[in-house]
Amino acid sequence: MNRFATVFLCSLLVLITSFAGWSQSGTPVNWKKVKVLVYTKNGKGYVHDNIPYAVKGIQKLGQEHGFKVDVSDQPTVFTEANLQQYTLLIFPSTNNDVFDTDAQRLAFRRYIEAGGGFVGIHSVTGTERNWSWFKRMIGGTFAWHPKFQKFRTHVIDTKHPSMEGLPKIWEKEDEFYFTKEMSPGPTVVMAHDLTSITTDEPEKVRMFGGTFTQLYPAAWYYHFDGGYTWCTTLGHDKKDYSEPLFMKHIFQGIRYVASQVKTIDFKKAYAASRDSPIRVN
Repeated sequence: MNRFATVFLCSLLVLITSFAGWSQSGTPVNWKKVKVLVYTKNGKGYVHDNIPYAVKGIQKLGQEHGFKVDVSDQPTVFTEANLQQYTLLIFPSTNNDVFDTDAQRLAFRRYIEAGGGFVGIHSVTGTERNWSWFKRMIGGTFAWHPKFQKFRTHVIDTKHPSMEGLPKIWEKEDEFYFTKEMSPGPTVVMAHDLTSITTDEPEKVRMFGGTFTQLYPAAWYYHFDGGYTWCTTLGHDKKDYSEPLFMKHIFQGIRYVASQVKTIDFKKAYAASRDSPIRVN
């Protein structure tokens, strides 16, 4: 083989390898242009002790990858003028009512309609349980979980960018969340193994498991009402947020949503109230 042919084949191999990386990781993200808001307010009821650790973990991701991170527990940040600056919003283990007014809820909804991004972690499914639009966006609402324990979680879409490099079967200690009022829209990319949990309340597993008998939704993405969401039900233990594999999971969810968001354009938003009928595009 002559030198020209060798160089050509080597160049072609590099090109193919680069293209494969592009396909796996999705659209590249210019992290210097990414700014996220980590929102930590909880309503009345149980408040996870992991929230400060989640904040620190996400701030560390921002430092490592070069994106900006704002943190707030004040619902007054939910105005269109303020939300305009954020590529995505992150709700780490929020629970119950996290807004004070319907005007704040409307600003959040219109941000999503404007093309905004959202990442929800762990008990986010227990957030705004009385707001139908939010439950639809998030994929459902919290139903129940058995005690904290070790169980298996399966990656069911290894080609999705948010699942890149994760164990195909991931065994870890966490809370196995069940969801009710499930929205039919989200695409599940990771599922818990129902056969791997132990409980002294098997009747609840059967009731909340419904027609799911082996695998149950654990992480999903959803292009909903103009915006882009990604959620994981993992992340109960505060130690998770200093664990490299778990933080890889969270970062890749952030990366996926950031890769989808282009511009925040409130001219595309249409809702006049928090409960305006959803428009189907």
